[in-house]
Amino acid sequence: MLDAAFLQALAPIEPRPDRESFSISDLCAEFTVTPRALRFYEDEGLIGPERRGTQRIYSHRDRARLAWILRGKRVGFSLAEIREMIDLYDVGDGRSTQKAVTLARCEDRIRLLEEQKRDIDEHIAELQQFVSLLKSGN
Repeated sequence: MLDAAFLQALAPIEPRPDRESFSISDLCAEFTVTPRALRFYEDEGLIGPERRGTQRIYSHRDRARLAWILRGKRVGFSLAEIREMIDLYDVGDGRSTQKAVTLARCEDRIRLLEEQKRDIDEHIAELQQFVSLLKSGN
């Protein structure tokens, strides 16, 4: 069973104790993703719905992993990085490895984004100076 507090900290989703499972349309509606995206994540081994005939049945675990995937994508992690982080849940060490790796990846990502932001700010300032120079006619 997934630790609800840990999941809330990493990819906040409302717990759904009223449900045993979720359909593809349930998750598509909740997370605003397409069925194609869910099938892609399944093909990539990131989620693993149960099959009942042609129907996919998603578990609470799949739902939590989908939240992780989408959050990871939003902040710029690759699917390989996301896979590494979510697969570490199953290491069996009380999630300490998962937490450490996720923390390190997030801190690295923050440093990279801060560097990119500084670069962008410098580019904007240079462009503003160039625009001022052009407008002044010099």
